[in-house]
Amino acid sequence: MKTTTNKINPTHDLIGQHLTRLQLPYFVQNYPALLTQAANESWSHARFLEQLAAGEVARRNDALIARRLKAARFPGIKTLEDFDWSYPRKINRAQIQNLFRLEFVPKCSNVIFLGGVGVGKTHLAVALAHTACMNGIPALFTTAVNIVNSMAAAQATGSVKREMERLLKPALLHIDELGYIPIDKFGADSIFQVISQRYEHGSTIITSNRPYKKWPEIFNNDSTITSALLDRLLHHADTVVIEGPSYRMRDQTEI
Repeated sequence: MKTTTNKINPTHDLIGQHLTRLQLPYFVQNYPALLTQAANESWSHARFLEQLAAGEVARRNDALIARRLKAARFPGIKTLEDFDWSYPRKINRAQIQNLFRLEFVPKCSNVIFLGGVGVGKTHLAVALAHTACMNGIPALFTTAVNIVNSMAAAQATGSVKREMERLLKPALLHIDELGYIPIDKFGADSIFQVISQRYEHGSTIITSNRPYKKWPEIFNNDSTITSALLDRLLHHADTVVIEGPSYRMRDQTEI
């Protein structure tokens, strides 16, 4: 019996090697199946190539988003859809939903969420930064205390410039929990430097449990540095005020 040699496999193998060399993994994994589909459905060469290219673009976009989310260091994933609008006593829903259009980012404007503990400030701020990442905007999450500690460690190792660049580089920086713990003079100076150098160069989201009139208490009772910081922070900014009891304590308070 005469055996027939399959002449297409070597060609497929060679194509696979070329695509691997070109770093096109979607092509490598999917072109044989798409080739069969194209033959069965009489696709044009252009349609076949378009399907492969579209898949590779989608794969790269997904990989880029994954890297961006990892670099952002979010404490968890929060979304606007998950937020309970019925719980806060006071909240401007239209204002917040408008912020999720992300028009403030290219303008290098800031967003400050003010309210007591547990009213959803961090949830909304993380959701906003997460939305930015999903739309191609690099973001970074940190806390006010972490900024102070990282700057102190950088000063001890002579790497202040590198640490400052890390905080200045993202288009959107989320500083959480400003005001929860008192900050000494070094800490006040550090946060002022971050806000000052990001002014009109990048957007900053801040969550705080203190109204602006009490911010001098956050910054070591230094009214001069507080005024200078607020001047830069609020020049281009939206302030979101949320009022209500702690959402995390809702079950206990009903007992």
